[in-house]
Amino acid sequence: MFIGHGLIAFAVAACVADWRGWEPRRALLVGAVAGTFATIPDIDVAYALVGLLEWHVSDGVLGASTAFWDASRDVHRSVTHSLVVGAVAAPAFGLLAVRSGSVRARVARAAAVALLVGLIVIAVARDGPIAALVMCLFAASGLLVARGVARASTLSPPTVALAALWGLWSHPWGDFLTGSPPDWLFPFGAPVLESRLVLHSDPTLNLLGAFGIELATIWLALAVGCRLTDRSLRAAIDRRAGIGVAYGGAALAVTPPTLDVSYHFVFSILGVGLLCGVVRESPSLALPRPRARRFPSSDGLLEMALTALTAVTVALAAYVAVYLVAVPS
Repeated sequence: MFIGHGLIAFAVAACVADWRGWEPRRALLVGAVAGTFATIPDIDVAYALVGLLEWHVSDGVLGASTAFWDASRDVHRSVTHSLVVGAVAAPAFGLLAVRSGSVRARVARAAAVALLVGLIVIAVARDGPIAALVMCLFAASGLLVARGVARASTLSPPTVALAALWGLWSHPWGDFLTGSPPDWLFPFGAPVLESRLVLHSDPTLNLLGAFGIELATIWLALAVGCRLTDRSLRAAIDRRAGIGVAYGGAALAVTPPTLDVSYHFVFSILGVGLLCGVVRESPSLALPRPRARRFPSSDGLLEMALTALTAVTVALAAYVAVYLVAVPS
C-alpha cells in the first residue's frame, strides 16, 4: 500500500486543483507534493531495520522479512499515522515553505520548528524514546519536503500546508484494509475504528479485494496524469497485456494467498506485469539497428507502465474467476 498512499493523494489533489481552474502543470505539481507528503507517515518502518540485527543468515529471505515486520509492529501505524499529529504537522510544514528572509519569515519558520519539537516531546512523554525517534524522522522528512518545494516551485505556504494536510490525513485510511488500524488520535487514547475492515469472510477473497483497490488507485493516478498531460490512456496499452489471462492457472497451482501470507501471490502477479510491460517485441534474427536513444521516451515509459498495469489487472481478474469456479470454499 506504500505506493497507493502517495498515488491516491496525488490523484485527488491534482483533480481538485484542475477543477479549481489551475493550469495542468501546476495541478500536477500540487498533486505530486500531496503524494510525497502522503508517503511520509511510513517513515516509521525505518525503526524496523533494527529487527534485521536479530536475523541470522541461516533463516533465509523469509526469516529476514519476518524479523523486519515483527520489529515494525512496535511503532508502525502509531505516532506518524495520527490525524491529530497530521493536523499539527501540516501547518508547520507550510510555514517551513516560506521563502522570504525577512524577520516575519524567520518567525514563521521558528514557530514551525516549535510545533514539530512539541510533537517530539509529546511522543517521548506518551510512548517513550522509540516513539520520539520515529517522530524525529517524521518531522525531518516533512521539513526536507517543505524546503525542497519552497526552493523548486512557486507554491505558496498555505498551498503546501493544505497539500501536506491532505497527504497526511489520507494515509491512514489505506492501512485500514491491509493490517492493524492506525493510532488515529494519538496522543489521545480514545478508541476509534479499532478493527481492520474485512471486505470478505474468505481470507483469500479479502486479500484479492484489497489488491484490487490498490490497482484501482494506480489506475486513477495514471488516468489523472494522462488527462492533465493530454495523453490517451487507451492508446498507450499494448495488446500483449492480454497474456496476463494465463495467470488464472495459478489459482490451481499454488497455495491461496491471504493477508498473512501473500508474498508468493504478489511477487508472481507483479512479475507477470513486469514481463508484459518490458518485453516490447518478439526476438528477431535480423541484426539490431543502432538506437538513437539509450533510454525509452516518456511515451515509451507510459506504454510500459500502462501495459504492465493492464496485464496485472487481467491476471487478477483471471485468478479471481478461476478461484471462484474451481477452488472449493
